[in-house]
Amino acid sequence: MSLYEKLINREEKLSLVGLGYVGMPIAVAFSKKVDVVGFDLNAKKIELYKSGVDPTNEVGNEAIKACTVDFTADETRLREAKFHIVAVPTPVNDDHTPDLTPVEGASEILGRNLTKGSIIVYESTVYPGVTEDICVPILERESGLKCGVDFKIGYSPERINPGDKVHRLETIKKIVSGMDADTLDEIAKTYELVVDAGVHRAQSIKVAEAAKVIENSQRDINIAFMNELSIIFNKMGIDTKSVLEAAGTKWNFLKFFPGLVGGHCIGVDPYYLTYKAEQLGYHSQVILSGRRINDDMGKYVAENMVKNLIKSEKPVKNAKVAILGFTFKENCPDTRNTKVFDIVKELREYGIEPIIADPTADASEAKHLYGVEFVDVDSIKGMDGVILAVAHDVFKSYTMNDLDRFFGEGKKVLLDIKGLLSREEYEAAGYDYWRL
Repeated sequence: MSLYEKLINREEKLSLVGLGYVGMPIAVAFSKKVDVVGFDLNAKKIELYKSGVDPTNEVGNEAIKACTVDFTADETRLREAKFHIVAVPTPVNDDHTPDLTPVEGASEILGRNLTKGSIIVYESTVYPGVTEDICVPILERESGLKCGVDFKIGYSPERINPGDKVHRLETIKKIVSGMDADTLDEIAKTYELVVDAGVHRAQSIKVAEAAKVIENSQRDINIAFMNELSIIFNKMGIDTKSVLEAAGTKWNFLKFFPGLVGGHCIGVDPYYLTYKAEQLGYHSQVILSGRRINDDMGKYVAENMVKNLIKSEKPVKNAKVAILGFTFKENCPDTRNTKVFDIVKELREYGIEPIIADPTADASEAKHLYGVEFVDVDSIKGMDGVILAVAHDVFKSYTMNDLDRFFGEGKKVLLDIKGLLSREEYEAAGYDYWRL
């Protein structure tokens, strides 16, 4: 009997190693079909899940309460499972080199608790070769088992879009790969249990790794082009959003928009690809150029706040500036690698200490990662300038009267990073309005 058959007969279990924005929804989905052990090092997070609380807001509290995932912070419980999915983050270091510490650590934990006949599938975004060249040796060293003989491996890149309630695990075609034909078949059939959109069987593990890393690199480059256009058009006194609306009437115009590119995918994955390319003697030109543009956009936004304060005859040093939104994307509590913090850092260079409000963000995470503390939105008064940084639904609902109450005397300087508001309406009302 195959491992797939044993899973659906509940003779064997599936495990998830890493229960964040990616791993937890996968665990919940699989628990509807097979027995699932959900492991995470963060004991506090495990207790939240056990009590029916979803801190990621990805599936919601009710789904957590109703699911049958066996949540645990005890790594030895992984010995109960034979099909393992590793879904841990793969960030970059300060010098933009890959930080493989989480995936290496997960491999060590799994290796210590690996049993014969297991299949391990990595979902973490990596450069081609990491699964076979870095993870496998760790698994073998820690377990004393031999890959290809005692256990098999595969790779199936995550495509979950945090905060997106439309494009979910079930509705996005899943790339799957395995070290050999039999392993690929087992992995494909297992994922087909939960992915309604079906699977794409990649030619090899390296092909699957490469496919994932270029998905976000492509988006990064396209957004960088939009950001560069925004810089150019602002110098020309042309509204970028109006230009894109006009150009977007052509059937084959790609609808990307300027903005801050953060998070743990688009702002990170290109560096994994260029790092591997440089190891092979090739220095990326297009990809790294796009990264440089996108990495500088927080600084660019802050500079334009300063310019508009000066234009509005307001002193820059100690100016009262509020930032609405701190997460890396809308309607998601995740603050990891948020580029809003780049705005904060640059404003501080000008002697401005902004106040930040974000009712959606994980406040404890923001405090831990960046040392920032949020204020209540209702407490924001007497501002010289306001930066509407993230398109949370709560901010989208604001009227002009809502925004008026944030400001003090004199010209109202408003930076609308996501272009949520009507330029004409706010300029007619006397606002000094700016957007990317």
